Amino acid sequence: MGRAGRACGVSAVKSKRVPRAVREQQMLDAAVRTFARRGYRAASMDEIAEVAGVSKPLVYLYLNSKEELFSAVIRRESAALVEAVTAAVEPDAPADRQLWSGLTGFFAHTAEHPDGWAVLHQQARTHGEPFALEVAAMRAEIVRFVTELIGAAAQEAGCVGELADREVAGLAHALVGAAESLAEWANVRTDEDASAEQEQEQEQEQEQEGERERGRQRPAAKDTAATLMNFAWAGLGRLMDGERWAPEA
Repeated sequence: MGRAGRACGVSAVKSKRVPRAVREQQMLDAAVRTFARRGYRAASMDEIAEVAGVSKPLVYLYLNSKEELFSAVIRRESAALVEAVTAAVEPDAPADRQLWSGLTGFFAHTAEHPDGWAVLHQQARTHGEPFALEVAAMRAEIVRFVTELIGAAAQEAGCVGELADREVAGLAHALVGAAESLAEWANVRTDEDASAEQEQEQEQEQEQEGERERGRQRPAAKDTAATLMNFAWAGLGRLMDGERWAPEA
C-alpha cells in the first residue's frame, strides 16, 4: 500500500471517532439508566461502561470516578428538569394558567425521563451530602420560580399586602413538595417491571420496556397537573380572596 493509501486509511479511522462531547453524553445516559435501576451503591462502572458501549478505562478517563460521574448525572438531569419547567410556562397567560403550564412541563418531563427522575428524587437525596446538595440547589431554583408565579397571582388578585413574602414562599415550597410526591405516584415502577428488566439482554430490555410503557395506564401530564391545580389552586384562590382557615377557639 502506498503513502496515499495509508493516508486514506488513517483519515477514515479518524473520521469514525466519536467526538468527546457525544461520547460523554452516551456515558451519562448509561449512568442514568444504571443508577436508577441498580441504585448508587450497587451500580458498577463495569456495567455503565457496558451499557455505554465503551471500555471502563475510558469512563474513568472522561469522568474520573463513580462519585464524579454521579454528580455529573445529577447536574445534567437537574438542569434538564428546570429547563423543562421554565420553558413550559406561558409567559403572557394569567397566573393560574402559567402555574398549570409549568406543572404540566414538570410532569411531562418526569414521565418522559423516569430514570432521571428516579436518580434525582430517590438516589441523590439518600447517598451523602454532596449529592443531596446538588438536588437541593435544583429544588431551590424551582421553588423560587413557583414563588414568583404565586406572587404574580397575588398581585393580579390585589392582595400583595395581605400575603407576606414568607407566606408566599411557604406556599411555593408546599406546592413543589406536592408536585414531587405526585410525580412519584404517577411514575411508580413496580417490582415486576424491575425483575423483568434484569432478566433481559440490553437490546431486548429496551424494546420490551417501550412496549410496557405504552401499555401501562399512566395519567397524562396535563391530567396530573390538573389534579394538583384542583387540590391547590382552589385553596390559593380563596386565600387571595381574603378567606382564611383558622382553628376554632
